[in-house]
Amino acid sequence: MSIQQATLGKTGPSVSRVGLGAMGMSGSYGAADDKESIATIHAAIDAGVTLIDTGDFYGMGHNELLIGRALRDRNRDDVQLSVKFGGMIAPGGNWVGFDTRPAAVKNFLNYTLTRLGVDHIDIYRPGRLDPTVPIEDTVGAIAELVDAGYVRHIGLSEVGSDTIRRAAAVHPIADLQIEYSLISRGIEDEIRSVARELGIGITAYGVLSRGLLGNAITSDTQLEPTDFRSHSPRFQGENLTRNLTLVEPLARIAAQRDVTVAQLAIAWVLAQGDDIVPLIGTRRVARLEESFRSVDIRLSPDELATIEAAVPAGAAAGSRYPEEHMAALDSER
Repeated sequence: MSIQQATLGKTGPSVSRVGLGAMGMSGSYGAADDKESIATIHAAIDAGVTLIDTGDFYGMGHNELLIGRALRDRNRDDVQLSVKFGGMIAPGGNWVGFDTRPAAVKNFLNYTLTRLGVDHIDIYRPGRLDPTVPIEDTVGAIAELVDAGYVRHIGLSEVGSDTIRRAAAVHPIADLQIEYSLISRGIEDEIRSVARELGIGITAYGVLSRGLLGNAITSDTQLEPTDFRSHSPRFQGENLTRNLTLVEPLARIAAQRDVTVAQLAIAWVLAQGDDIVPLIGTRRVARLEESFRSVDIRLSPDELATIEAAVPAGAAAGSRYPEEHMAALDSER
């Protein structure tokens, strides 16, 4: 298996055509095993994956420490580290907002460099828009860190078109990280076209819709209280029942190609453009290997039309986050 390379936007780094999303390795989807997670990171790097995405608030720093341990016996320069910052979580796990003030940006980065055990971050981005801080101020602060050599590129996460334009006017933006999958297609309305107009790449997370498109969830699945999905509207009651029916036609299409539903879903995202790099979120080696085989799947125009007819835009039941979190998403305004 060989993984091709892609360039994030006009000014971003060259990365593998798919990246590794590490959030699930720090409890977001229930208990995880550090040993297996590190083995998964190693397997990804050995397979040719060069982009690893994390957040300083994943597991309250645990995720960065884990990745730091995994990189100790690997060449740092073979990996592009993408880090989100700014999320604030109180004891007990409740979100209390985002802080992207210039002083906070520099403070967060210092902790991140220490936890990861590196001297620079390849792509640094606010995890969400801070409504109390102009995006120009946040991007300007990161630009100072670029000039100082601590950051290589600036990214954005879950922001709308106006914010993208304002940020890009301050400093070149490598990529926008945002949820994009067969059942989360909001970026197709405007955000994707603005990113392309400005030469900004897209790193797509949630490409398997948090397990809905990966055979990880059934109507009998019992989610742990700490699992993000136990609070997500798409995984509740009738919404879950409706969403699982969307997988049935995909399973038939996948069977015709002798691939899994997960592979088909990732291949669909890859087919949306060379400027879109899917982040594969997994914490197990076996699932990683299955997912990465999707890079070799080529979908014809007829197959893409059949897939999109089976799961048309807007078909999913329930929002992708709870109501209070959706209200805070700049990308949903």
